[in-house]
Amino acid sequence: MPTAKTFHADKLRVVLSETRAELGRRAGRDAAKAIAEAIDEKGEARVVFAAAPSQNETLQTLCAAKNVDWTKVVALHMDEYIGLPPGSPARFSRYLREHCFGKLPFKAVHYLDPEDRGDSVEFLLSRYTTILAQGPIDVVVMGIGENGHIAFNDPHVADFRDFMSVKLVDLDDKCRQQQVNDGCFPSIEETPTQAITLTVPTLANAARQICAVPGPLKAEAVRKTIYAPVSPECPATILRTLPNATLYLDADSASLLDRK
Repeated sequence: MPTAKTFHADKLRVVLSETRAELGRRAGRDAAKAIAEAIDEKGEARVVFAAAPSQNETLQTLCAAKNVDWTKVVALHMDEYIGLPPGSPARFSRYLREHCFGKLPFKAVHYLDPEDRGDSVEFLLSRYTTILAQGPIDVVVMGIGENGHIAFNDPHVADFRDFMSVKLVDLDDKCRQQQVNDGCFPSIEETPTQAITLTVPTLANAARQICAVPGPLKAEAVRKTIYAPVSPECPATILRTLPNATLYLDADSASLLDRK
């Protein structure tokens, strides 16, 4: 690959690639390195994975990495819809199973809704709170939404001081429209209105954040992430305060930045 252009936005390292494929190779390679380093240091790694088409190239590279002992990796699930029927192809658990969790010999895989059996939200939240409390998160492999959200922490529900590690949220219309834009649902009317999500502090407190954001539809959210005041009005701005976060962009997603 050609040498990447990089700069910092406060503490956030930004890596600029020309193409989406190149972005995915860089983000996936760096995620694998971070996971391998956590294993070397601690004997295992706890890793949170996002589920979205924007992560396809990153996960493809990561899953092919030869420097990770996947039997020492505990996989965690970032967010999931509420209200979809069992077996729905739009479930994030299905995406993660097909693109990552079902391909590798993980030490453990913790789905937010593990049995797809319609457990109560209260049960799912209690169960996952316990799982998250079992140890610190080493790496988060994530993206940014068109509304600037991270996970399903949309601007109207994001809380940088949230006392919960995982919670139920209402999804805003821009977030739901993104799911239509991504081809996950045929219309906004058929897109769920609620989800379970890891909170902003849960993601921010991880040792490393690998944030892959390709495509023209993310350009405005990227611009706000880099230039807007750090606040829940653009939840992704929290990345600028983190010591070990890296944002990976392609030419399309970086198109509204002044410095390229």
